[in-house]
Amino acid sequence: MKLTRVGWITILLTLLLGFGAVNTGNNLLYLLVSALLGFILLSGWMGRSNLSGLQVDLRLPEEVYAGGQTRVTVQVRNRRRFLPACLLRVELAQSDVFCPLLRGGEGIRVSLAVTLPARGIHRLPPIRVCSGYPVGFFVRCLNWSVEQKVLVFPRPRPVPLRQTAGSGEDRGTAFRDKGYEGDLARIADYRGTEPLKFIHWKISARQDDLKVKELSSAAAEPLLIVPRQLPGASLEEQLEGACWLIRTLMSRDRTVGLQLAAGRIAPGRGRQHQRRLLSALALYDSDSHTS
Repeated sequence: MKLTRVGWITILLTLLLGFGAVNTGNNLLYLLVSALLGFILLSGWMGRSNLSGLQVDLRLPEEVYAGGQTRVTVQVRNRRRFLPACLLRVELAQSDVFCPLLRGGEGIRVSLAVTLPARGIHRLPPIRVCSGYPVGFFVRCLNWSVEQKVLVFPRPRPVPLRQTAGSGEDRGTAFRDKGYEGDLARIADYRGTEPLKFIHWKISARQDDLKVKELSSAAAEPLLIVPRQLPGASLEEQLEGACWLIRTLMSRDRTVGLQLAAGRIAPGRGRQHQRRLLSALALYDSDSHTS
């Protein structure tokens, strides 16, 4: 509980009136002091009751990156059936949202920004719900500790994409290859081996020769990313580059793996595989590596 400036002024005024009542014996001053003391006590009780019955839950995004502003969702629910909660301020780190009224049985969801500076496992600071209800004499706050740990991935840093990484069976590039799925790459002459559905009939009719559509391959060779071989002035920059490559290539439906000092994660696809690769980067350091 924090006493506000208005509260301090009211208490000092009450003390001055109390000294005046004692020195003068004025009954009116005694009544005024009693009324002020009762009002202060009543406001304190109302402020404490205002925060009772609140429930706070936290929802984190699927991916959190170092140095970036992350929006987390905080849900505040008033479990009381009839009594409202008034003048609430929900705080997390340096971010806060004001809620003037939360009726009985209702809940709100607010989005708060938090920045985690480094990769790895972190704990969020406590969530605070504060209120100066009813008249701002006191500001009461309730703290909810966040038990859930946050895995923070490296900050993505763009690196040259058109390069080869890895070797052997997992060797791959970021180039587009000719295939039978994907985007249109070019129009070529028909060689007799292409499926008929890829013949471009309009162009073939204009040129009196069969032309086929060559499409970029959706099943390009797997790419094995080796962070230590990526450009960067430090290990952190190399991990940031690897993070960017994983996100960029897998968004293009590429098969991506990761080569770390402690071992290799075989190339794969999908959201779960991407999270596994990013988690390995988040927990990687020069002494002990986790994949």
